[in-house]
Amino acid sequence: MPADAVLDATGLNCPEPVMMLHNKVRALAGGELLKVIATDPSTQRDIPKFCVFLGHELVDQQADEGTYLYWIRKKVE
Repeated sequence: MPADAVLDATGLNCPEPVMMLHNKVRALAGGELLKVIATDPSTQRDIPKFCVFLGHELVDQQADEGTYLYWIRKKVE
């Protein structure tokens, strides 16, 4: 799935991936798609909660051998 921006949080542990995600999403325009690459299993819980709490759309998420991928569409304000 093509993304407008990519956040590589590989090797980072909680809470760093979500903190970086917050800053990266702020820089996007409404409706843009962000791909997040992470290795911290806690992102499986934290990123969906982040999206619900802030109103962004979690378009897709995948897990493959310790790598977690997320596609997040920034809400349009």
